[in-house]
Amino acid sequence: MPLPRKILTIDGGGVKGIFPAAFLATVEQCFERPLWECFDLIAGTSTGGIIALALGLGISATEIKELYMRLGPEVFSPQNRHSLWQQLRKAKYNPKTLRDLLVKTFGQNTLGASKTRLVIPAVHALNNQVYVFKTRHHRRFEVDHRVPMVDVAMATAAAPIYFPPHVTANGQRLVDGGVWANNPLGMAAVEAMAVLDWPRDKIVALSLGCSRYPSDSDYPGFGSPLKLKNYVVDLFMQGQNHFSMGTASLILGHERIIRVDPVVPNGRYSLDSCERLEELQALAHAEAREALPKLRRLTFDQATEPFIPYPPPGSEGIPLDSQGAQRQAGQSGQP
Repeated sequence: MPLPRKILTIDGGGVKGIFPAAFLATVEQCFERPLWECFDLIAGTSTGGIIALALGLGISATEIKELYMRLGPEVFSPQNRHSLWQQLRKAKYNPKTLRDLLVKTFGQNTLGASKTRLVIPAVHALNNQVYVFKTRHHRRFEVDHRVPMVDVAMATAAAPIYFPPHVTANGQRLVDGGVWANNPLGMAAVEAMAVLDWPRDKIVALSLGCSRYPSDSDYPGFGSPLKLKNYVVDLFMQGQNHFSMGTASLILGHERIIRVDPVVPNGRYSLDSCERLEELQALAHAEAREALPKLRRLTFDQATEPFIPYPPPGSEGIPLDSQGAQRQAGQSGQP
């Protein structure tokens, strides 16, 4: 009997990405195989996009966790923060530090170097349209596999306020995919069924958040602008998350989805605070320990079929799946 098609999705969350990275590191050690072998499709937004790209390149989850322990304190250090005047005109942090670290990690590799299918959301800052980077897992996707992974990572992580829009080598001005798909599970479920044409009853998904606050937080009123801002941002994120989870549950069935996104005390962690990274790692280890039996039951510990990208137009031959059937074409372009 063939294994289910397995999806991994990773939310945005800034330096809190240490949580999914550490969770995956524990899981990978227990599975005793590279995680890219375990998933047919990986979708990641913002910090989750960086983790997804690294996994696709074959970097171990343990190495990714260690990268975050270095990345966070350097990228979000006071020395890398713009002055208050510059923040009004630019963004809170200088993106050069993040880019330099990503260049060291990804080198000159393009999206086409991924060992598995990837879907990484961003937003086009000029026309306000969604801009989804995809590996060549469908014959319509002819461009993105040539884009440097560094550009993809910088685009999906260009969170408004924190970083300026990222301008790619070909002039695309892009911002964080978290603007519309901070939890990319719904988007990944649509990709699996509408583009890849996978049967509904043959898909399972692991969805990782970066921790969340209790949903019954009191409305702060207008007395504290900072608290009000944080409340409104969290409200948008929670609403977006519920929509994504609801979409995926309707498409795939809630019994085939494992969601890991622990509730934490209000204000304990933030997108750019590195004070409690060790604590987040410990929380991730505990959550992974709890989730492992469920992951094994849904066969996440077993290797998937190798990913064979579609060849460029004009080349001979169309990849066949394991049954020898020609892959099904989808409908339109990016969702």
